[in-house]
Amino acid sequence: MRLSDLGTGARGLIKGILPEGHDGPGEIGHAELERRLLEIGFVEGARFQILHEGLVGRDPMALRLDDMRVALRRREARSIVIECDAVP
Repeated sequence: MRLSDLGTGARGLIKGILPEGHDGPGEIGHAELERRLLEIGFVEGARFQILHEGLVGRDPMALRLDDMRVALRRREARSIVIECDAVP
């Protein structure tokens, strides 16, 4: 399952990063996206909870990632593979 598939309140565990569809015009490449997400803290085993979604297109999404808060676009969240604990 992908992080982008979930809504507010969902919780779970990060399983990995599998970038897809990020090589078009104006987009960063797969390797760069993976590097950025890892630097932010999207590492295997990190716990998350989705706190908020934007009004337009549910973008961006705000989430708790272990002990910090992060804002992320859904197109980047599509690259994050997760295991979900609970979907409200």
